[in-house]
Amino acid sequence: MSNNTEVLVIGGGLAGSEAAYYLARHGIKTTLVEMKPKKFTPAHESENYGELVCSNSLKSNDVYANACGLLKEEMRRLGSMIIEAADATKVPAGAALAVDREKFSAYITEKLKNCPNLTLRSEEVLAIPDTEKNGGRYVIIATGPLTSDALSEDIKRFTGGGLHFYDASAPIISADSVDMTCAFTGDRYGKGTGDYINCPMTKEEYYAFVDELLAAEKAELHEFEKREIFEGCMPLEVMASRGRDTLRYGTLKPVGLFDEDGKRPYAVLQLRKENAEGTTYNLVGFQTNLKFPEQKRVFSMIPALKNAEFLRYGVMHRNTYIQSPDVLNRDFSVKNKERIIFAGQITGVEGYVESAASGLLAAIHLTDKLLKRKGHVFDERTVCGALETHISTPVKDFQPMNANFGILTSMPVRIKDKKERYKALAERALEALQEQLDLQKEATIGE
Repeated sequence: MSNNTEVLVIGGGLAGSEAAYYLARHGIKTTLVEMKPKKFTPAHESENYGELVCSNSLKSNDVYANACGLLKEEMRRLGSMIIEAADATKVPAGAALAVDREKFSAYITEKLKNCPNLTLRSEEVLAIPDTEKNGGRYVIIATGPLTSDALSEDIKRFTGGGLHFYDASAPIISADSVDMTCAFTGDRYGKGTGDYINCPMTKEEYYAFVDELLAAEKAELHEFEKREIFEGCMPLEVMASRGRDTLRYGTLKPVGLFDEDGKRPYAVLQLRKENAEGTTYNLVGFQTNLKFPEQKRVFSMIPALKNAEFLRYGVMHRNTYIQSPDVLNRDFSVKNKERIIFAGQITGVEGYVESAASGLLAAIHLTDKLLKRKGHVFDERTVCGALETHISTPVKDFQPMNANFGILTSMPVRIKDKKERYKALAERALEALQEQLDLQKEATIGE
């Protein structure tokens, strides 16, 4: 590594790319180290930075009805490169922000390659670097849910332990292999522009599907325990094991969907575009650990998918995170060793957007420190602040956290209507964020 590198960022996923870009764009000499293409994890295929390995959806884009939509807007206002990339490469997906995953990672890679003050290196980091050498380097560890074994072991040693669970992804099929005589297009409750393909099932078809799903052979998982599965990425077959009607009230719920005759099906699988051209589709909510031949056999029981061409089967992989409340400060730095910073899903935030947000927040706080400028303060009225609180507040059973309105500070007056309550929380969050940005602007002018 260069001796005059001020910040070293390890990991070129969403969090690492976001952090490195923010730092370099603010004039801080930064090196971003990513082990690809010299070495790949079992879930990665592309040489680009910011590769998405599960869904191509960054969830809802509705600022006033969904906390993840609100988080995206907070990040836009904070200058997020990742959300900029998503907005630039989005594909139709109703109220969700879904992207063409290849164009998305290519956009991120191009931004990084052309960013002044940023050096990109390809090598595997085997241990946490010594931050005392070379005048006191800062290190951001953003190695994601698939941290390499050697570094993972060193992180466990450094933090005094580690936690892990398993994460699953859904299959992708060819669009022209969907039997549209057995499907219809449309978004739930009529929202959006008809971007989803809906694959209905009758009562008989649904229960036959569930029976075969439960009987299907699963891929072997070493030392696998059910308690390690994160609820937000539950494999389809695990959900189905909780009751034969579970899927009909969850992943396959028909609520808000009506076929061309105006009838609501008994159960519905939704397909979402994987790319801008609409040539590939993702089976929404079909994260699975079934063996590949079993996925084709069972999922092809859905009438619209009887001739489906599977371009990628669902897979399950390890996800790793640290006991952050015992280890991290609110700015994502390590307690008593503040030159070491963690960011991304390894901190216990769960989801693409949340991971990128942690990288952005870690970089903002470090930039404040290095430039000796007034520090940003994000409180629990904002999603950003609530996530910071989550990873730094001691709790008995620490679990990964998605963005949700429940982690925000409650409104002073109770609003019974959920829609109105969410809208009020979102409006207050954006006002609080703007107050902070205005204070930062005033402080900069004062300098």
